[in-house]
Amino acid sequence: MKQLMEPESGSFLIANPHLNDPNFVRTVVFLCEHDATGTVGFVMNRKTGHTIGDLVPDFEGFDFPVYEGGPVGLDNLHFLHQYPEAIPGGKEVLDGVYWGGDFEILAGLLSEGRIEPQKVRFFLGYSGWGEGQLNFEMEEKTWIVAKATREFLFSDDETALWKNILTHLGGDYKLIINAPIDPRLN
Repeated sequence: MKQLMEPESGSFLIANPHLNDPNFVRTVVFLCEHDATGTVGFVMNRKTGHTIGDLVPDFEGFDFPVYEGGPVGLDNLHFLHQYPEAIPGGKEVLDGVYWGGDFEILAGLLSEGRIEPQKVRFFLGYSGWGEGQLNFEMEEKTWIVAKATREFLFSDDETALWKNILTHLGGDYKLIINAPIDPRLN
């Protein structure tokens, strides 16, 4: 994994410890779209407590977890997957990782037992930044940017994801892992 200077599609935004926005404290956001008009991504390390079967009647009985994608569009369900041949219509955002696609086909594959839980991730809502907004946050040093990897993207230990990525980046990043959320408590 390599640290990047600027956000791009297929990268992680790792919240700096001083970020006190409750939507993003100690989060890792995977960016699926980043251009001059704005940015869209999904928080990778916060489960909602719901499964896809709880939220979609056609998926009753499926216990795939649903994650908080972010504070925007909370009535929308999104998904990332590693099934480009089986689920058409997705956008490749990282080598072999796709955002979205034909939901009806996904439903059929799920009901046939042809989807592995470690190769798909569901999100309620998304994280979004308008034109120039993320650039401002980058100037404020709110985020650390790193190239995303499938290893971390589909990690089965989402609670340790923030620390694991910073540890993997090494150097000074390892030092901030134990920083208090509120610096006044230091």
